[in-house]
Amino acid sequence: MTASKIAFVAATSDTAQKAYKKLAAKYNHVPPEEADVIVALGGDGHMLETLHAFLERDIPIYGMNRGTVGFLMNEYRETSLVKRLAAAEEVKLRPLEMTVQDVEGNATRSVAINEISLLRQTRQAAKLRIRIDRKVRMPELICDGVLVATPAGSTAYNLSAHGPIVPLDANLLALTPISAFRPRRWRGALLPETVSITIDVLEPRKRPVSAVGDYTEVRDVKRVTVGVSQDRSFSLLFDPEHNLEDRILNEQFTP
Repeated sequence: MTASKIAFVAATSDTAQKAYKKLAAKYNHVPPEEADVIVALGGDGHMLETLHAFLERDIPIYGMNRGTVGFLMNEYRETSLVKRLAAAEEVKLRPLEMTVQDVEGNATRSVAINEISLLRQTRQAAKLRIRIDRKVRMPELICDGVLVATPAGSTAYNLSAHGPIVPLDANLLALTPISAFRPRRWRGALLPETVSITIDVLEPRKRPVSAVGDYTEVRDVKRVTVGVSQDRSFSLLFDPEHNLEDRILNEQFTP
């Protein structure tokens, strides 16, 4: 892409702030509202914050790793940034949307980039019912929790929970249980991204459950509905020699 106006945003760490000062001076930093592209300096956590901050604008975001985990970030280099941006490959993705109803009848709506997860709040295991497009597919799941992950998020919490890695172009969502007790052998499902997933909490007062979507947490949940957003999207930029699809593929062969 051609970027004539670059805005830099940085995490609060010393490493990211030092990089910000150098790059902002070198490449004529402009305010984000005037920029053609956002360059995020930090780790994956900062990238998620940046994506949320600019989600409504759908402006391309190019990350450079100045943090610890940098799966969504490009290699940090101070030179040739304009050329790198011009050669970068764009990946356009859609976030998840969740609607949560708690036991008091309150409704909360939120957006998540990587995954939406439900987790037990106490020593009592969660007891859940899963419906796909209103049809009951799992009448009762006793577990620590369950999560729904996008392809981009399938290498994060989902992978740690032994869920599948999903290619970016698969148009699928990963539905993954967390420490399933009954049925013990159920390992989850791959679902078309067009479906609506409803998770009902059975015995919500006896077995309280929280729902988390990135930075939003709702406790004492009764029902959660999850689907891919139809009117929001975000754009990530990656160097051609190390694009996101290659990273996801490489992750499947990492010991």
